[in-house]
Amino acid sequence: MDISNIARKLDLANSKLLVRKAAEIRRLCDAQFDSSIIGVGEICKAVICLEIASSRMEVIFDRQAAIKLSGMSEKAYTRSFNSLQNVIGIKSKLNIKELAIQFGCVRIIKSVQNVLSSYKERFLASLPSSRRANADFTRPVFTAAAFYLCAKKQKLKVDKLRLIEVCGTSESEFSCVSTSMTDLCFDFVGVSKEKKDAKGFQGNRDLLDVLPEKRRLEDGGYSSDDESSCYKRHKKMEEAKYEDWKSTVVDSIKKNPEKGAKKVIQTSLNFSKKAETKS
Repeated sequence: MDISNIARKLDLANSKLLVRKAAEIRRLCDAQFDSSIIGVGEICKAVICLEIASSRMEVIFDRQAAIKLSGMSEKAYTRSFNSLQNVIGIKSKLNIKELAIQFGCVRIIKSVQNVLSSYKERFLASLPSSRRANADFTRPVFTAAAFYLCAKKQKLKVDKLRLIEVCGTSESEFSCVSTSMTDLCFDFVGVSKEKKDAKGFQGNRDLLDVLPEKRRLEDGGYSSDDESSCYKRHKKMEEAKYEDWKSTVVDSIKKNPEKGAKKVIQTSLNFSKKAETKS
């Protein structure tokens, strides 16, 4: 399907520049890889390209209508959206207004902008001058964390897991940024009576590294192998339970050898008697 027809169905046909940008992103996708490998059809790919273009040009995009048009579930669409972005190397940029409309929290737009501005200023002040050049606030996780904390402050319900999927980050990274933001901007988003000392908060200097994977490995924090480590811990626990059960059974057999051993009765066959009877 032509991308301009899809744009018309999403009320985006009036912006010719946006349609051209989406077509350019689509050509880039076709040149990079076959999207059908990850289960993304042509219509869904066109819709995703339109959303990426809208995000980069800061145009309001109706994601619910897009999901309905793509023929996918919301979770599958979000997963496909993040996969396409990662493959073609385009950084996701969350639009606060679009996010507020999507989650029905329009009244916190100004608060989110203020929190992000203050967080950036205070965060940079806590970093050594040599590290300030490496600070990267463009990652969508910062916008998502500020949005969630502002909604929580004003007692508005926001689906946290859905927000994490939309911003394309991990739950552990989202939690890490939220904790840092709460400590540094407690006067904006704090809801607890107790406030941690921002000076004593460790990890501020590393949250904004350009390479988060390197940060996680250096600081021993969360890593991309979280799932495998959880599996290993679970396996060790199961092995420990099995060893306890095994030792219990062995001790029981040693204490009561008669109960533990099975009695084997062997019957003897006397063929000579049968032979005499026949004769």
